[in-house]
Amino acid sequence: MAFFYLASFCIMVLSFSITFTRGNVVANKSEEACIDATIVLSFGFYQNSCPEAEAIIFSWVENAVSQDPRVAASLLRLHFHDLFQGCDASVLLDDTPNFTGEKTAAPNLNSLRGFEVIDSIKADLEFACPQTISCADILAIAARDSVVLSGGLGWEVQMGRKDSLTASKTAADNIPGPNSNVATLVSNFQNLGLSLQDMVTLSGAHTIGKARCGTFSSRLNGGSNPDMNLDFLQSLRQLCSVNTTLANLDDMSPSTFDNQYYVNLLSGKGLLVSDQVLATGNDNTREIVQNYVDDPSAFLEDFKNSMLKMGSLAPPTGTNGEVRDNCRVVNQFNY
Repeated sequence: MAFFYLASFCIMVLSFSITFTRGNVVANKSEEACIDATIVLSFGFYQNSCPEAEAIIFSWVENAVSQDPRVAASLLRLHFHDLFQGCDASVLLDDTPNFTGEKTAAPNLNSLRGFEVIDSIKADLEFACPQTISCADILAIAARDSVVLSGGLGWEVQMGRKDSLTASKTAADNIPGPNSNVATLVSNFQNLGLSLQDMVTLSGAHTIGKARCGTFSSRLNGGSNPDMNLDFLQSLRQLCSVNTTLANLDDMSPSTFDNQYYVNLLSGKGLLVSDQVLATGNDNTREIVQNYVDDPSAFLEDFKNSMLKMGSLAPPTGTNGEVRDNCRVVNQFNY
């Protein structure tokens, strides 16, 4: 089956499986997957150069999630925000006196977390296989492992990304916000070559994780939210005495990757405006939501496939890259 989007020609090989055994991620099939003028992504990219890479990453993610289940959602979100900026680990770059990265952009500031887990993974990989595994690939693999450790399906990650030499705070500000309507969400995803179906499916990542009360303060005004469950509204008002308080994106099963997020939407219990509008703002998105409520396995399978599709998006043509030694800085400033 072939998909064409952005500047890439991608052969999506879906006849593969992954075995997780004592922290090991074993790909049962390795095949070239995505080619464009800038980058080649493939399954099993590090099979010869660093065969233990995925096992090392899984072990670190497993340990982090066991200590704090919220880390799973944090690592998945890091990958999402990186994907919106080119799948090149630009989101991991720290600010310097002469450079402003993406960490202080509105969608990321005081919101993204999990950077220390990525640092630990990178340090271990540099010891095992120096200058081999890109930070962008670490983000992609850690996101997959986070889903699996939360109860979702696994998928074989396409690898071979390079790390960016720069970042753009301005571009990062364009990540869809928590008050986005359906039209804005569809536009943002279509700009990446993703469909309305992909957008609704990938929004299901909010079945795990938390959000600060300040990100959904507009939802606390019941008069402007006629579709909001009143009991849910009351519970949020009691919880959110200050904007920095954290609320579960899915209050029913906050650490389990399941279809409860969509069940919540049909019950008027979407935490963010951008969540609830999937059920109330568009007949096409509501139909998909209803399907995932009726068929939980369909959501898990579609999420896996949409992550494969999104993970195949290549950086802009002509972008140079490297394998960073330290995910926080480009190599030329690392010595």
